[in-house]
Amino acid sequence: MKDAVILGSICAYVAVMVLIGVWAARKVRNNHDFLLAGQRLGRLVLTGTLLATWTGAGTIMGRASFSYTYGPLASIFYSIGAPLGILIMYLFLAKRVREHSKYTVPELMHQRYGRTVRIVTAVAIVIAYSAIVSEQVRGLGYILHLTTGFPEGVAKAVGLLVIVFLAFSGGLISVAYTDALSALLITIGLVGAFVFVLVTLGGFGGLAERLPEDHMTWSGGLTPIQLLGFILPTLLLILGDQNMYQRFSAAQSPDTAKRSTVGFLVGDLLFYGAVIVIASGAAVLLPAIQPDTAVLQLSTESLPVALGAIMLMAATAFIITTGNSYLLSSAGNLVRDIYGSLSRKQRSSRRELVLTRMTIVGLAAAAFLIGEFFPGVLEIQVFAYTMYGAVVTPSLLATFLWRRVTATGCIASMVTGIVATVGWEFGLDKPFDWNSVLVALPLSVLALVIGSLLIRPRTAAESAVSA
Repeated sequence: MKDAVILGSICAYVAVMVLIGVWAARKVRNNHDFLLAGQRLGRLVLTGTLLATWTGAGTIMGRASFSYTYGPLASIFYSIGAPLGILIMYLFLAKRVREHSKYTVPELMHQRYGRTVRIVTAVAIVIAYSAIVSEQVRGLGYILHLTTGFPEGVAKAVGLLVIVFLAFSGGLISVAYTDALSALLITIGLVGAFVFVLVTLGGFGGLAERLPEDHMTWSGGLTPIQLLGFILPTLLLILGDQNMYQRFSAAQSPDTAKRSTVGFLVGDLLFYGAVIVIASGAAVLLPAIQPDTAVLQLSTESLPVALGAIMLMAATAFIITTGNSYLLSSAGNLVRDIYGSLSRKQRSSRRELVLTRMTIVGLAAAAFLIGEFFPGVLEIQVFAYTMYGAVVTPSLLATFLWRRVTATGCIASMVTGIVATVGWEFGLDKPFDWNSVLVALPLSVLALVIGSLLIRPRTAAESAVSA
């Protein structure tokens, strides 16, 4: 009976999201509406979509997996990257990004460095975002598997179809409004589950007493450098995340973009704190389960039925909207940055919209396949965040912060980052159990600095020629 109630609630909420997608599709007339919501997003909706986009399977499952495995104290360190990144956005980035108002990060890079850098940046983002979409597909598959009993492969396929539909139909308009609604729902669910866990276990003291001894250390049994390998990818991704930049560009004004980061920061701290406690509680109440599913199984097996239903409805919604956000964003990279840069044909905005929607379908299939190479959501998360954070973020931040940076330095940095990340993860199989960011980031930054210092900066006339 409980599973039926939860499944019915999830289906009802997904139906609401689909209806919003159908409504949003009627508002989309061109690619400007599709990718930037016509730059009509107000502060509340913008805050909600920032929270929901960031809080997908990476938080509900990846961060929960870390907390379940290593304990709450180590998870505080693991979670510090995002709040620090949001604070930097508030101080330095959000307002500037809205003033530039570009559709994609590679388009912003093109303005400074030229077409080649734009294409290389787009390739790196497509690889990273395809992995992030596969993370969401894996997460949604877990939820459907737990609530329906479908085989995980079937559940993931169904989840992929829902993600594709919402990205395909209304673009950022549908994503932003479903995100805002989902942010409210997940707040209720997380706060309720947080209180339930603490009451059940006798408060923070009771939780601490019942956790394994190594779970109550600040390292969780990891070495300091291993822990750093988990912290850096999140910080680097959020500082350069194209989804964040697109949402700032979709704001009504630069001031709206900046002010939205305040609510984003508060919500992020609330969500992370709740997930840490909930997943740590699951380690006590549900030992020996798959760590990725800690929050999900606690919702189905331990929480009261109404609260469990709210939690899984919100988790489903966040995973879906995060998935279609990254699909939408990477499709824009392929159509505008790669195809658009290589093709000499003039395309109408309507034609570009059709190409973007077709690309979404192809990228979704690729993301499904990528996910099969990783054992769990946490592993996908760390790889994807590193692929973006160590490859794209150094050059992107240099665009705002270092006048001496050159196109040669950017290309050297991104190519080095890609080779180092893939080589460390798959070629060498992560020696010392170090995550690839510990190798890829310093090599990428070193290549950026050396490449920029060896080659003089381009003049304005040279930039105009390459554009």
